[in-house]
Parts: sequence; structure tokens; C-alpha cells
Amino acid sequence: MATAETKTKAEVRDVTRIERIGAHSHIRGLGLDDGLEARTQSQGMVGQMAARRAAGVVTQMIKEGKIAGRCILLAGAPGSGKTAIAMGMAQALGPETPFTMIAGSEIFSLEMSKTEALTQAFRRSIGVRIKEESEIIEAEVVEINVERPSTNPTQAKAKTGTLVLKTSDMESTFDLGQKMIENLQKEKVTVGDVITIDKASGRINKLGRSFIHSKDFDAQSQTTRFVPCPEGELTKRKEMVNTVTLHEIDVINSRPQGYLVLFAGDTGEIKQEVRDQIDNRVAEWREEGKGEIVPGVLFIDEVHMLDIECFSWLNRALEHPLAPVVVMATNRGISKIRGTDYRSPHGIPIDLLDRMIIITTSPYTPAELKKIIAIRCEEEDVEMDEEAMTMLTGMGTKSSLRYVLQLITTAHLVAQKRKSSLVTIADIKKVYHLFVDLKRSTEFLKEHEQEYMFAAEEQNMNLDSMVRSKGDNEARGQDVD
Repeated sequence: MATAETKTKAEVRDVTRIERIGAHSHIRGLGLDDGLEARTQSQGMVGQMAARRAAGVVTQMIKEGKIAGRCILLAGAPGSGKTAIAMGMAQALGPETPFTMIAGSEIFSLEMSKTEALTQAFRRSIGVRIKEESEIIEAEVVEINVERPSTNPTQAKAKTGTLVLKTSDMESTFDLGQKMIENLQKEKVTVGDVITIDKASGRINKLGRSFIHSKDFDAQSQTTRFVPCPEGELTKRKEMVNTVTLHEIDVINSRPQGYLVLFAGDTGEIKQEVRDQIDNRVAEWREEGKGEIVPGVLFIDEVHMLDIECFSWLNRALEHPLAPVVVMATNRGISKIRGTDYRSPHGIPIDLLDRMIIITTSPYTPAELKKIIAIRCEEEDVEMDEEAMTMLTGMGTKSSLRYVLQLITTAHLVAQKRKSSLVTIADIKKVYHLFVDLKRSTEFLKEHEQEYMFAAEEQNMNLDSMVRSKGDNEARGQDVD
């Protein structure tokens, strides 16, 4: 008895919900109305009215399939909401549209060439909606009979049985094998359930209970769904639609393990011959009406980290008929193009900039900063009084939005230490002195410049230059003599 109780306790586990609050976890969309006009505050977005309207127009064009192969650049100062707008676009497009997000420096850390990493990111952002017809049986369960096998080992055999199904027009009896009996038991199918059976795979899907059994005296769950008895023939042809990305098809066809490689994560480099064959196959599906291309979105953050080779590849890849919409973000002004000595706006070559639709973001106003702080407090489940929020807003105008958002949770921890659930000005002041911002850190470095390594290196460089100039002067004096 004790052993059974111990085993039961061991099998019972507490399921803990794990939630991780990210920097943009409050974003639910672009916050636009039906006329693509930006609301002042909606779906986690605040301010940036012009940029959000422009992003909404781009999103609408993506949904209509009229902007494939285009390039959009989000340019603005740090902390002005570029990544938030990209996340809002992803939410507005919905789960059916492939959305891939990478950082500009990410392609240099992978165990593959830069162009291969970009190619995989491109094909991960292109979906293929495959349509296929399958025969299914949709009916109400009238009777289930399962013959129990004999307990005698010499006479033991697999389970068999019969299943009686009906629609409003007909009724039929089916013989059951071991696999179908297991599927029925797994789905907990009982008399009165309306089910579908895929004839090709044997997969069973329970749609709900028939309305005829809605007044049964059996205990019914509150979540029980009642559906009408199916009409017409038992066997029907149904169109199934599945959406996969080109990269997933590439991986499945490039490795002997097939789809299992997708779970391993190590895809490696894929030969161009495999991709060409898949492109031809997808073209055939489009001609036959079995599939259609779903152009997705590839978001490249910190795009100035790409070098001239990547920019050249992007220039050519955007001309491909299967290219996705590429959205880039950068906070650089006029800077060097990586891999060259040439300077260009945003660190991007001029010929690629000409292809782009550029959306600029502007700094937030104090009123907008306060609204963003309030949204983040709600997202992080922090209660803050009005005076503390006003102080944080003032800090944000002097330092940066990112700095004050980091003080929300730290101030909440200080408030919890004094056993209070409300964050006050005293908590904000305490964490303000504990954690310095960029401006105060720079002032501290200038004040204690001689104590840091870079100052010593500058002294060494100055000393070397003095030694060289002295040696040059001595050489000149000898020559004159």
C-alpha cells in the first residue's frame, strides 16, 4: 500500500508556467485602424505615427503579395522604436506569413559561409502553401464493439472489432484492426461522438458530441462541444492546406534523415543543386494549382554590421522571383561600409540604398515616454506611483529610454526589500545612484582617465612618437654635419 502511494506521489508533478518578459513582449501589432491610420496608443505601440502608418502600408502590400523582392530600411536613433515596429509588422501579418529575424553580426558566427547563412535566412522567409485532397470519413459513432483476445497464451491474438457509423442519410459498419482500436482508445471515442477518419493515415479527429445526446443523463463537461450529425455520404473528399518554408523543404531533401534533421538544428550547408530541384518542383506545383508562394518577411537588425560582400549578395538576391520582403534597421549615420574605406549614409552602399523604401523614426516626446513607461510597468507587473513615473520620464529625456526601462524592475526589487508593493521616488533615487547611465559613466571616465588602460596606451603611443621624432632629428643633424 505504501509503495503504491509513493509511486502515485512520484507520478504527480506540479506544472509551473514559465513566463519570460522580453524587451518587446508588450507589442501586439502596429496599432492601426481599418484606414491604416495610427492610433496614439494601441496594441503596445506609442507615438511614431508617421513611421507606423508607413509600416502599415508596407504590411498591407505584403498581405496582397504586391511588394515581394522589395527592401525597407528603418533608420533612426537608438531607442526610437525600430525593432518594435518590426515586431508589430510580424504580429500584424499573422502566423501564416513566415517572419525571420536575424542580427547583422549573426551571420559571421555561424559555421558556414556568409552567403549560405543569408540564403538560408532568405528561404526561411518564403512559405509554400501546399494544397492536397484527401478522403475522409465524417460520421457519428453509433456502436463500438471490441473483441477481447483470449487470456490463454497459446490462443492469444490481436484485438479485433467493428465500428458502426452513420450520417443523416446512411449507416455503415466497418471492421477494426489493432491500430484503429488503439487510435479510438487514444482519442477516447464513445458512442454519440462525431469523428473524422483520414483513410490514408488512419488518423482520428473528434469534432464533438452529437446534438441528439445533448440531453443525456450522463455527466457532461462544461467544455463539451455539440455538433450536428453529418449529412450526405460517409466518405468525402476534403482539401487540406499546409504551409511550410522553402528552407524546411531544403533540409528534408538534403539529408538522409529527412524531417528529423529539423529537430537536430545542425543543418549545415545545402547544395545549390538541391535548391534548384526544389524550385523547379515548386514551380510545377504552382502551375498545377497544388501550391502557391507566400512571400514572408526577413528582418535584419543592425544591418550596418554586414560587409560589402553581403551587400553585393543582397543586391542580386532581391532580383530573384522568390525573394521575400527584406526589412532592415540601423542607427548609424554617415559611416564606413564594412570591408571598405568608403563612407556612405547608414553604412550601406549607395546602389543598395537606391532600392530601399526608407522609413525614419523620430525621438519620443516626454508624454510618449511616460506612456511607454506605464505600459512596461503593466507588462512587468510593477505598481508605481505618479511622482516616481514623472521622475523616470525626466530621466528618460536627459539620458535614454532604454536606461529608465531597466530601472523599473530594479526599483521594484528595492521596494520589495522594504516590504512594499508600490515603487516610490525613494526607490527610483536609490537605483539611480546604484546604476549609472551613459552620460555619468562618460563623465566618470574623463575624471579618472589616467587610471584606465586606454589612457596608458595613449601615453605609450605619445612616448613612441616622441622617440621617433627625436631619432629623426638626430639623423637630420648627422646628415647636416
